[in-house]
Amino acid sequence: MARTRHLQTDCSPGCAVEAALQVIGGKWKGVILYHLFERTMRFNELRRRLASVTQRMLTTQLRELERDGLITRTIFPEVPPRVEYSLSEHGRTLHAVITALKDWGDHHAPAAADRAA
Repeated sequence: MARTRHLQTDCSPGCAVEAALQVIGGKWKGVILYHLFERTMRFNELRRRLASVTQRMLTTQLRELERDGLITRTIFPEVPPRVEYSLSEHGRTLHAVITALKDWGDHHAPAAADRAA
């Protein structure tokens, strides 16, 4: 079932946060964006970087990121077709956000793992 998408962000004080998390939330989208900040990648390159993601999930996440205008998908007319994914200009605006999440994770994730053990 598709999630309800925000058409406006003035519904409550946290509405803009909820709308942003709908676009970049989930287990894989932030990681995909993080890797695409490095360079343009093909599907199998991304799949190797995200070893535990299924092909179906990666395809779904890439389609959603493309639909939301954060990445571009370029198909080259070759046999077999070559497909590359890169960040759009809109996607590049998330660099500071994704970098901040990575920095937070570097600092806080080990402590959270220790508490869970």
